[in-house]
Amino acid sequence: MSVAAARTPAQYEERLQRYVFERSEEARVVRVGEKETSEQAAIVERYADLFTREQIDVLCEAEDDAEVDERERLYRLRKACESGIVTAELAEREDELENAILAAGVTFRGEEMPLRNAQAKLAVLDSYADREELGEIHAQASARFNDDRLELLRAGEELEAELSGEPDPVARSAEEKSISLQGLERALAAASERSTGAYERLKEHWFERLLGPDREPVPASFHTAYLRRLSPLDSTYTKEQAIPVCMATLQLLGFDLENEPNIRLDVEDRPQKSPRACVIASDPPSVVHLITRAQGGVHDYQAFLHEAGHALHYAGVDPGLSYTFRKLSRDHALTEIYSYILEAISREPAWHADHFGLDEETARENAEATVFLEALLYRRYTAKLQFELDFWARFADDGGTPGGYSEKLTAATGIAYRADAYLADMDSGFYSADYLRAWIRSAQLRNYLADEFGEDWWRSSATGDRLRELFREGTRPTSEEIAARLGFDALDTAPLLSELGG
Repeated sequence: MSVAAARTPAQYEERLQRYVFERSEEARVVRVGEKETSEQAAIVERYADLFTREQIDVLCEAEDDAEVDERERLYRLRKACESGIVTAELAEREDELENAILAAGVTFRGEEMPLRNAQAKLAVLDSYADREELGEIHAQASARFNDDRLELLRAGEELEAELSGEPDPVARSAEEKSISLQGLERALAAASERSTGAYERLKEHWFERLLGPDREPVPASFHTAYLRRLSPLDSTYTKEQAIPVCMATLQLLGFDLENEPNIRLDVEDRPQKSPRACVIASDPPSVVHLITRAQGGVHDYQAFLHEAGHALHYAGVDPGLSYTFRKLSRDHALTEIYSYILEAISREPAWHADHFGLDEETARENAEATVFLEALLYRRYTAKLQFELDFWARFADDGGTPGGYSEKLTAATGIAYRADAYLADMDSGFYSADYLRAWIRSAQLRNYLADEFGEDWWRSSATGDRLRELFREGTRPTSEEIAARLGFDALDTAPLLSELGG
């Protein structure tokens, strides 16, 4: 394609919107188990004209000449173009890997099941020994794809370095997020250290309560999904109640999710449906999918509320915004704030009392269990970020090794992580940093809402109104801009430590 054939930014944005919609819908049908094979490569091929180096040049030139506000929109379009070139180059190989994983099966106690189904089953097996056995089978089957995962990772990194002109993956990601990843890590590590005493007390109590006296001193990560369900309490937190309770919770904030025309719910249970809840915002605000697969246990409720935060955010953006500021972002730290703030409702003792008929003491105890889970996940993601910073810092020299993965995550959580899980556990673009920024920010937002509307902020329509104001801004603000509006320094972890008992 010649430079003359490249699209203007407005033309590019319009066609990009159609491309993203088609890819999102394809990802959705595969993820929910309605389709057995992924055909992303065919979509990428149809839109190959979007992703060329000539198009990057046109967008870059426009960006250089633009005023400040317009420059940000053009920056995001340029980064989308760069990302699209990487995707176009790798789409066929990514489809092959995705389809191979979808087709993979394991056998457990004479029962054959898809790999994804085995992952889901780990959350509901009550026998510690059974989880150990199935966990080993699942982990070994997953690790067989590591060579392919690593080849894709290397190819993607080489392309991103070339297109961006920045060979250092840590520096490149920091520039895109407009933060210091090392500064973030230092603040997070200090908070994790200060929370250690409280976490150890919670861990000792809840490992005993949830995994039983026959557990290993350092249980394997195979038991994490079972822990997150609070499975011994699943008679209280049934999967049948999950949707009605979450809907009632959101109604108190003034959100009627069932009658929200822009949000499409998928709560069906299918064998190939991923057990991980998600939102796919195919074309915000008008087409937003909220996808869950309830299995019983409190995690169903937490996952639904978490994803409802994403869904309400994307479905609530101002339709008058440009497509870029309705959908594209520098990272995911902003939208994760809104998912975390709604998930935080599950840590309120009164929520457990109101919806499950629990007495005050039991409600407080069960709410403490969710605090334990939050602390566990926070410490896990802090260690994960530390590993990923080390991984990418040495990547040019060693090509991607698991050194430090098992050691860092095991030390932080008291749960044993296999070294060969490091690639399956790695999200692109330092997503771990986005989660962690959202952890800090949502605690700040909760503090702000409690000051504004009282300790019952989570059942106040005024809170819902304030959140709607934020949702309307779409993806335009950064997480750090939200911190400033709330009156906090971006790295102020005091509200988070208070929530984690540190």
